Amino acid sequence: MAFSLVCMSSLLLIFFCSYVFQLFSDTHRRLPPGPRPLPLIGNLLDIAGELPHRSLARLAGRHGPLITVRLGTVVAMVASSPLTAREILQTHNSSLTGRIPPDAWHGVGHAANSVFVLPPRRKWRALRRIGAENLLSPRHIDGRLRPLLRDTVLGLLRRVSEMAAASGGAPVQVGHAAFAAMMDMQWRAMFSTGLDDVGAKARVLQDVAREAVALSLKPNVSDFFPALAAVDLQGLRRRFARRVGTVYRLVDEQIEQRMQRRREAVGDSAGKSDDLLDVLLNMSEQEKDDGMVAVDRDLMRTFLTDIFLATVDTIASTIEWAMAELLQDRETMRKLQEELKKVLGSKTHAEYADMDRLPYLRAVIKETLRLHPVVPLVPNVAEDTVEIQGNVVPKGSTVLVNLWAVHRDAKAWTEPDRFLPERFLLRQHDQEAAGRRLGTATTEFELIPFSAGRRVCLGLPLSTRMLHTMLGPLLHRFEWTLPREVEENGVDMSENLGLTMTMATPLQAIAKSV
Repeated sequence: MAFSLVCMSSLLLIFFCSYVFQLFSDTHRRLPPGPRPLPLIGNLLDIAGELPHRSLARLAGRHGPLITVRLGTVVAMVASSPLTAREILQTHNSSLTGRIPPDAWHGVGHAANSVFVLPPRRKWRALRRIGAENLLSPRHIDGRLRPLLRDTVLGLLRRVSEMAAASGGAPVQVGHAAFAAMMDMQWRAMFSTGLDDVGAKARVLQDVAREAVALSLKPNVSDFFPALAAVDLQGLRRRFARRVGTVYRLVDEQIEQRMQRRREAVGDSAGKSDDLLDVLLNMSEQEKDDGMVAVDRDLMRTFLTDIFLATVDTIASTIEWAMAELLQDRETMRKLQEELKKVLGSKTHAEYADMDRLPYLRAVIKETLRLHPVVPLVPNVAEDTVEIQGNVVPKGSTVLVNLWAVHRDAKAWTEPDRFLPERFLLRQHDQEAAGRRLGTATTEFELIPFSAGRRVCLGLPLSTRMLHTMLGPLLHRFEWTLPREVEENGVDMSENLGLTMTMATPLQAIAKSV
């Protein structure tokens, strides 16, 4: 008994001494200020819940725009203002672009080849180049993909019309319709075959894809205490592995079918489709030199899954947020619909070329992305020690840019929590007068919904085009109203954080063709 008491006392003394040493060490190293951490768990109680971007924004309000928090054993610096975001994503970007993959992504070995979490070295650069040049570049989108984008918009309008007719005036799940349309488009862009051709597998893929993106970045004990990762206490790695494994199997089927076609059509162009899969297969067959990255089956499978899941969820969730904001602001919706009617007339859909004549639509999209950034927390790792505003960011520490907080900075935005698209009309006028133009791809760090710097979102060109060309026709071809009970109680605007920030309660609205 006495021996046990001595052991317990010794352990408590060790923990206490370590805690005191940690506090003195943080002060000595000139780390950014922050809330005082508790022993072992650090500041986890300060960000309790599943919406860490909001908790971290509240801490920044008390401790400043660049703070230090300890999340279990992880030391993290969090930037929450446009100025500190600029320091990380521009000034010191070459030293602050490392990544530590979420533990869940180790399921089925996804992290080993994921363009989202690979360190910024040769394989990462090669994958970004492949995606940018062969699928997501403005040239490619406005060229080979243009008919596909048009078909996607028309398919979305048809899907909403059919859903509204089949339900006899019952509400339509807006995000579900947008997700299905984007899923089919992205599958066609990668494999030159639509999900309608796959039959029942399309429904399976939609279910597992939505679950996979929901699980991707959920707060996980294994990330805060890596020593416990092998136990997978929350089961996130196992659940992620099952969902992504289903996507892998469907991607593998496409790879096998294409390889078989190519073998049967040697020397015949009929075996090739000139899509992203063909690009990857061509690279896998090339002789490798010292500067080339080996494109094997694992890399192809992971890369195609990454592009598929991220692109689909990004656009669908933003469309849903935009519709939710507009349905609660009838005057803004009326202004937007008047603009669409004036510019589009009897056209069934908007081309991206129409966007220059639709400034209010552009403003609505920007304001939606400001209030509901695609990824509210951008995580990087310091590969070198840097100094920001007199504070030290040590090598190996996690560096988070809280885009949600940056976009609601009261010094940058008037009434930052209010949905007010007009603010962008004023900014555009002011900046055009100065010879500049505010957009989502900009050096103005008040608005960076797709991040910035070396890790800027790979799908930025596709996202900006699809958001405008999908949202515009939805509002031009349909009158939208909320169900009576939602009108009375209000739209549930609570958030769910996964690979992207989605609505916790899917938006349902009544669509009537016009």
